[in-house]
Amino acid sequence: MLITIFLVFVVALGYFLSWYFSNYLILVIAVVVATVQALVSYYYSDSIALAVSRAEEAPREEPFLELHRIVENLAITAGISKPRVYIIEDPSPNAFATGRDPKHASIAVTTGLLSMMDKNELQGVIAHEMSHIANFDIRLATIVVVLVGVVALLSDWFIRISWFGGGRRNNDENGGQIGSVLMIIGIILIILAPIFATLIQLAISRKREYLADANGALLTRYPEGLASALEKIAKDEQPLTSANRATAHLYIADPWKKDITNLFATHPPIEERVKILRSMTV
Repeated sequence: MLITIFLVFVVALGYFLSWYFSNYLILVIAVVVATVQALVSYYYSDSIALAVSRAEEAPREEPFLELHRIVENLAITAGISKPRVYIIEDPSPNAFATGRDPKHASIAVTTGLLSMMDKNELQGVIAHEMSHIANFDIRLATIVVVLVGVVALLSDWFIRISWFGGGRRNNDENGGQIGSVLMIIGIILIILAPIFATLIQLAISRKREYLADANGALLTRYPEGLASALEKIAKDEQPLTSANRATAHLYIADPWKKDITNLFATHPPIEERVKILRSMTV
């Protein structure tokens, strides 16, 4: 439903732009760009996310042997293929999962997470990421990110063209006052579109984090492991240097440790997540 809303949103923006600039080729371009970007991201988003995060595949040997065993055991419990395991050289504790489906999935953890967590806590974090994979959250996140990007590009393009006065309709062409009102409404909506699209993206991300917490607790049968891990992550003040705006929502916790309002946060408050986990009985 959410993806359908986004696609309708993109087509509507493309239609408005084509009407505003009297060029219906813009609508075709908007649809083609959205489709191509969605396909590229669907097949290559995991490789891109791992590359920009400077993640390296972890060999199945010490000091990563125990990590491989935990991933393997939880994959069996979840009933999915074992994801590939990656390491990010960074002292900040964090982790993320990526991949379009369970057969093409990877889990990346930082060296800081490995050094800070005990076995139960590490299992809790891996179970959370395993749940993202089993729930197809990464596929959803990838498509939503692409569509948000298309909305932002269309809006930015419109603002830049309009700033230089290119191709705008006049009031006579628009049918007088009604046309002027519709044009003003359209301009306001297209300027605000990236904000609305981003809020929808963040809302989706936060909902899926709560779900992954719950499913992860069911996998390990020990909610306290993930709750304790989240508390340690929250107490650590080191930002993750390899994170960026495109990958921040993938991590188990905000990689930048920023104190921002819940409305624009990529993750729900850790205090709330811990509270919910500790109220669970599995």
